[in-house]
Amino acid sequence: MATRLRTPLALLASGVLLVSGCSGGGTPAPSSAAAKCEAGAASGTQIPEIVAGKFNVAMVLIGPHNDGGWSQAHYEGLIYLCENMADSHVAYIEGVPEGADSEQVFRSLSRKGFDFIVGTSFGYMDPMDNVAKEFPDITYLHLTGYKSNGTNFGNFFGAMENFKYLAGMLAGSRAKLDGNPKIGYMATFPIPEELRLGNAIMLGVKQTCPECTMDIRFINTWHDPVKEKEGAASLFDAGAQVVFTGADTGAVADVAQEKGKWGVTYDHPDSCKSERCLTAPYWIWGPEYTRIAEKVKAGTYKAGYEYFDADAGAMGLLGFMDGETPRMGVKDLPEKDVQLVKDTLAKMLKSDTGRFDIVFPGPLKDNAGKELLAAGEKLVQADLDQFPPGAPGNECKTCMYWWAEGIVAKLPELSQ
Repeated sequence: MATRLRTPLALLASGVLLVSGCSGGGTPAPSSAAAKCEAGAASGTQIPEIVAGKFNVAMVLIGPHNDGGWSQAHYEGLIYLCENMADSHVAYIEGVPEGADSEQVFRSLSRKGFDFIVGTSFGYMDPMDNVAKEFPDITYLHLTGYKSNGTNFGNFFGAMENFKYLAGMLAGSRAKLDGNPKIGYMATFPIPEELRLGNAIMLGVKQTCPECTMDIRFINTWHDPVKEKEGAASLFDAGAQVVFTGADTGAVADVAQEKGKWGVTYDHPDSCKSERCLTAPYWIWGPEYTRIAEKVKAGTYKAGYEYFDADAGAMGLLGFMDGETPRMGVKDLPEKDVQLVKDTLAKMLKSDTGRFDIVFPGPLKDNAGKELLAAGEKLVQADLDQFPPGAPGNECKTCMYWWAEGIVAKLPELSQ
């Protein structure tokens, strides 16, 4: 993670501002400001300008736009929007720390007059909420998190737990075949999203390896290749045969390559280049960003809580989507396990499959044997996104503060 900086000018002076501008229907070309910024020119100390007569979109990224993971997936979504939306102009700022520092960046972009501002990390939630109140004529979209003001600040995410569950099936099969029923999960921060995805992994693992267990390490960063490698090595050295990451880079697969084990990367297909990368659940943001931007421009967007499912076509499992080839570590897995993954994916991609039909239906117990859901019961949306008790008016009942059976880690402490 980049060092926390105190002002947007200090942030931008470090060379983290990049700007891309285009109109729909053509190939995006960097503006002169972009070229100067990439060359480290003085213009890199400024918040990007809007273009008069265009629909101006700004995106704030937690990591580098070419990280091969989370931020690159969003950046590519932004470029897709630019290429496919008429009279659009886009800009982005990368490496923006979460918290109070990001609030100044969002406020500066708003003062410039951007029409639509997207924040792509959990810790941007409260800063964006604050700034949205000051600029009611600008629309803000926050990725992950759980807040919306119902007017100009919307919340947006997708059911990635489905694809983590599928990857868990593959990991369980791989670990069982290798004779080592131990899985690891290198989580980022102790937030509901990371517990949800960790639980989905474990529930998937149990489908192909009932005897498997999973350990967890929190590394408290979204993007830090050194910490990611250290966290992955810690889990491998503790005995894990397959290690998942919740962070941005492909470090877990690189370490797996060194140790002759297996890694499961995340966010973008480019994260899974190592031979020892088993698969990667990934995002395809472009069509969704374009759909929402068109609504914002038309004045029909309703800010709220939007959570898309597998049938939206905005997520994938590397090696299992149309035109993809399974990775090396999948080719010798038992045929019945691979077919189970394919069949489950096919169910997820059907529009009539309910959000909670596959990954989190009852009966469901935690790793202490406590019953969370009885047979026939299901989670609700508020349960996926929140620690107890949940937000006022959106309280959760089976809040996402539990570990699934087979996870051997302790729950993180809740902040008071």
